[in-house]
Amino acid sequence: MLSRKNKLRLMKIVSLFSVVRGYNIPVIVMAQYLSAIFILSPKDMGAMQILLDANVFILVLASSLSIASGYIINNFYDSEKDLINRPQKSMLDRLVSQRTKLYVYFALNFLVVLISVFISWRVVLFFSIYIFLIWFYSHKLKKYPIVGNLTASFLAVFPFFGILIYFYKKEQYNPYEIETGIVFAHAAFLYLLLLVREITKDLENIKGDLANDYQTIPVVYGESTSKKVIAALCAATLFPVYLLTDVYDVGYMDLYFYGCLAALLVFVALIWKASTRTQFLQLHNLLKFLIVMGVFCIVLIDPSVLVNGKKYLAVNF
Repeated sequence: MLSRKNKLRLMKIVSLFSVVRGYNIPVIVMAQYLSAIFILSPKDMGAMQILLDANVFILVLASSLSIASGYIINNFYDSEKDLINRPQKSMLDRLVSQRTKLYVYFALNFLVVLISVFISWRVVLFFSIYIFLIWFYSHKLKKYPIVGNLTASFLAVFPFFGILIYFYKKEQYNPYEIETGIVFAHAAFLYLLLLVREITKDLENIKGDLANDYQTIPVVYGESTSKKVIAALCAATLFPVYLLTDVYDVGYMDLYFYGCLAALLVFVALIWKASTRTQFLQLHNLLKFLIVMGVFCIVLIDPSVLVNGKKYLAVNF
């Protein structure tokens, strides 16, 4: 049996895990590595080279820690709003004091800068800008319509460009070996999906946003206009999906994009009828599912990489 003191300590650990959204970090790590292997790196660079590249590891680690610190500062500024929108999670998060959250926030950011030094001063600058943008978004921008949504979606894809720039800067590789068209088509599709998610989340959280004077799209322009913007963004995904399925070769991942279009059609039909927080939450979860599935489906671009990797491990280990 745990003592009362140990139970409280355990609950605080769980609380901090909730604040940094520790359940998201492994998905973020996987997304960056899979993107590096299948999308961002030159064609002639093997998967094991990327997995064993210390600089890629540092970039992924720094990105993950930056995102974790971003969740903390976002939670810090949104504590009152979350108390209305997510009362149960908010009560768990409050087991860790605001002061402790700030200590962990600054510690994580310091660690990001420290490990970035091992690559170059440019990487230090890159993550310093990223950390500042996350803070500025959490402190100011997220309270404004359109700008807040655009910034949130941009910050979600920002770390991937750090990995892309790293591969471009490697002297032993020709930059033109990286198919930038595929990279930006993937980025455009993900960005649009994230924008739809952000506006859907605003619809879900409209009660707390109103109470705390957050000027989101649903608050300023109304629910009907928000739904029209969502429908337009879903329609806009047709262009990057066309590029990724008909112009560029993404292997079997085209099945994922076709599935996404079908899911988005259903999503648009359902969101027109949605009116309660529970319904918006369910639609928000559908979008999160599509995004997470997109991470796992990256391997469909070239499944043989997994087979060759398994053979490599069997021979060498």
